Amino acid sequence: MSSQKITTLDNLSLQDLDSEADLIPLLTAEDEEEMANEELPSSLPILPLRNTVLFPGVVIPITAGRDKSIRLINDANNSDKIIGVVSQINEEIEDPTSVDINTIGTVAKILRVLKMPDGNVTVILQGKKRFEIETVTELPYLKANIKEVPEKRPKKGEKEFSAIIDSLKELATQIIQESPNIPTEATFAIKNIESQSFLVNFVSSNMNLSVREKQDLLAMNNLKDRALATLRFMNIELQKLELKNDIQSKVRFDLDQQQREYFLHQQMKTIQEELGGVSQEEEIDDMRQKAKAKKWDEKTQKHFDKELSKMQRMNPQAPDFGIQRNYLELFLELPWNEFSKDNFDLKRAQQVLDRDHFGLDDVKKRMIEHLAVLKLRNDMKSPILCLTGPPGVGKTSIGKSVAEALGREYVRISLGGLRDEAEIRGHRKTYIGAMPGRIIQSIKKAGTSNPVFVLDEIDKLSNSNQGDPSSALLEVLDPEQNSEFYDNFLEMGYDLSKIMFIATSNNLSAIQPALRDRMEVIKMSGYTIEEKVEIARNHLFPKQLTAHGLTAKQLSIGKKQLEKIIEGYTRESGVRNLENKIAQVIRHAAKSVAMEEDYNIKVTDADVVQILGAPKLHRDKSESNDVAGVVTGLAWTSVGGDILFIESLISKGKGSMTMTGNLGTVMKESATIALEYIKANADRLGIDPEILPKYNLHIHIPEGATPKDGPSAGIAMLTSLVSVLTQHKIRKNLAMTGEITLRGKVLPVGGIKEKILAAKRANIKEIIMCADNQSDVEEINKTYIEGLTFHYVKEMSEVLKIAILDEKVKHAKTL
Repeated sequence: MSSQKITTLDNLSLQDLDSEADLIPLLTAEDEEEMANEELPSSLPILPLRNTVLFPGVVIPITAGRDKSIRLINDANNSDKIIGVVSQINEEIEDPTSVDINTIGTVAKILRVLKMPDGNVTVILQGKKRFEIETVTELPYLKANIKEVPEKRPKKGEKEFSAIIDSLKELATQIIQESPNIPTEATFAIKNIESQSFLVNFVSSNMNLSVREKQDLLAMNNLKDRALATLRFMNIELQKLELKNDIQSKVRFDLDQQQREYFLHQQMKTIQEELGGVSQEEEIDDMRQKAKAKKWDEKTQKHFDKELSKMQRMNPQAPDFGIQRNYLELFLELPWNEFSKDNFDLKRAQQVLDRDHFGLDDVKKRMIEHLAVLKLRNDMKSPILCLTGPPGVGKTSIGKSVAEALGREYVRISLGGLRDEAEIRGHRKTYIGAMPGRIIQSIKKAGTSNPVFVLDEIDKLSNSNQGDPSSALLEVLDPEQNSEFYDNFLEMGYDLSKIMFIATSNNLSAIQPALRDRMEVIKMSGYTIEEKVEIARNHLFPKQLTAHGLTAKQLSIGKKQLEKIIEGYTRESGVRNLENKIAQVIRHAAKSVAMEEDYNIKVTDADVVQILGAPKLHRDKSESNDVAGVVTGLAWTSVGGDILFIESLISKGKGSMTMTGNLGTVMKESATIALEYIKANADRLGIDPEILPKYNLHIHIPEGATPKDGPSAGIAMLTSLVSVLTQHKIRKNLAMTGEITLRGKVLPVGGIKEKILAAKRANIKEIIMCADNQSDVEEINKTYIEGLTFHYVKEMSEVLKIAILDEKVKHAKTL
């Protein structure tokens, strides 16, 4: 019988094999044949085993601790060394009887007995043959009458059985290779087993199976069936082992990765501390301390804690880490529920507004009313005000004055050309470079949740494939919704209801209707010459003196010179261009001071002409109308009111009419309506109907590079055509505005205040307009219309009677 070093333990399995082991004999074919021919005794002492099963040919060590077992081993060792070995049905029973043991067992030979220091006995047994118990006696230990259990073996050379044996060897080899606890020497032991039956028994004994499963294998009389069952169990064990190794490999990799990251983090922390920086742990602790001082509600606090925990788990080198840190820093920097205290001294507020702005009585009145209501209720949602008017009239600066009067922070953002919705609502955190919208950013800069917020140039919002910013503003500017304004980056509702929004625009019609509906519109018209003089004296001139490093002792300017600058060099409704001209005058003086040249400390008319050049805007004055067909009209533009001259000319032809001057569709239609009205009523107007098919008419409006459109020039066009056809002149210093119909009715138009101011700047004395516009005139400050005469009409016949210097036309029948 050959032997090889293999460790075998009680309850042995293939995973328990070791290179340092006792010598264990492996059966050869001759050994197996010799064992098969051995005769079994009729009676044997029975050694019950708790947790293992002995198979024929297999060698295992058994440790005996029970008194009966030790006595049995000693007696057998002193005689023929043959015992019967069976497994207990229940391993918990300390003193098993005949009913507590299995009936199928294995005859074993004692190879060696070792006495342990603790008093137990270790015996090395080798299985011989299987037996079945017939009767049992229990004293002094278990003894039984037995009979041999024959084993049915396949015929020698059977291919199927040989294939099963080959598979057993292959699987055993794979299990040994997969298991880190089994030495590679065990592979040689498997390969050196010659006996097929012993291979099946050896593998069955060493598999990691329960006692019940091993006992079932031992009880199988057909060796082929036992081999198939063993093969099935080995497949299961290999799968479990591969899965276990795979899991351990992943866990080991994760642990190694975590240890590597931990090591690198510790190095980074040390480097940051050496460089004077802050480590990640310190940064998170600092954020946590800052959060304790914030006035958050429970929902916001939970959200912050959740996001902070997420950052704590993130790798600092990950791209998302920077975004997460920016997000938490924004959370901490936003003034949640932090409000500045309002100053409700309304008299002081009125003084601040009067100091900074001349005129603008309606606007200042509305602001004082708002402060009064806020003082009484102290919880009013701030209204959304929209100041609309031409450039340079002080719309933006009103917001700064209101902020000072109210004692609030001042914030301004320009919306001109904004075309990305994310500028308002912010970007989602999933994008690299994500950031909050302009609204949240501005509130963070303000440091309070109730600033005065100026939305400049709201009429110049654009849109693109990035969304519609004006639609995004609907939530911002709706007092019923903005208490929970949702920013995509913030991912939380933020209360905007305490903010006082002031929007500014030049053209109200360019604002989206839904957005315009959410705002309270306050119209701001242009300034009169008198107002511009006061604004220049009290605001613009002192401001520019300081900006250019001069004092009032070094330069002064009188009202007459300011009027000269206003009338000769500016034609705007506001004062921005006027400020530029004043700055030009001051720069001339500053150069003289710096170069130590002589100059007039008090600016004269000659100085104005010398510095600014010859006056350029005489055409703003009303013309003498010495030629028939020239009428002064009034127009509204996005920069305020203006006058325009409508010229008509008649020439021989075929009765056609042409129009020039870059006219829009509506204005061309007004000219067509005027001509058709004249053709239909030529007799009543004193016009010979015979000349109309023989002469061509040409209407021109100067400044052809400037587009012109709108219905308000209708009555001026008709008057111009009647004048040229009758060759009667128009009254001097007269202007008109109004829309006409085919029936000769005069309809009201808009922009009345701006048009009247433009007429006054042009030295117009009389104005013709629709009677329905009289209410608009009554709303204007009396000082603005001083020296003007208004003619309110309902039909074109009234216009012609007032405008044309011809008795025949004046006495024409009412049409």
